[in-house]
Amino acid sequence: MTVLLDLEVASTDEMAALGARLAAVLRAGDLVVLTGPLGAGKTTLTRGLGAALGARGQVSSPTFVLARTHPTTAGPDLVHVDAYRLSDPVELDDLDLDWDGSIVVVEWGRGFVDGVSDSVLDVEIVRATGADASDAVDDLDPDDVPDEPRRVVVTASGDRWDGVVL
Repeated sequence: MTVLLDLEVASTDEMAALGARLAAVLRAGDLVVLTGPLGAGKTTLTRGLGAALGARGQVSSPTFVLARTHPTTAGPDLVHVDAYRLSDPVELDDLDLDWDGSIVVVEWGRGFVDGVSDSVLDVEIVRATGADASDAVDDLDPDDVPDEPRRVVVTASGDRWDGVVL
């Protein structure tokens, strides 16, 4: 595994811009796994990615529908998956996703996408905790979380990411 990016993101606008930055290197067949607590910015990053790809429809958390497919103007569909409510990786397989023809972004995907692809882009978002962070943030809608710095680490595994620069 190779760390492609390790940075602090100060606002939701910067998180969306990071999504756009990732979109510039993504292509059909790419798998992006997003990890972070509630309110970390996973959906915000995906929204920025979708905007850069020209995704149709509002890119919002697919928590209750599990997966949304957004056709794009830039080529392959963007498939946005939320594995939070899944109890087993087999349930992800049951969604019958177009892994090879789409850009697939899976929130809460660690442990659920093992074996799907030899090449994975793993994005870990760490939100501030402790005395400076409000415990009530976890009770908010992810789109209503106030701006606060986050640390984002993008790690790549597999041949697909050899030589890719973010």
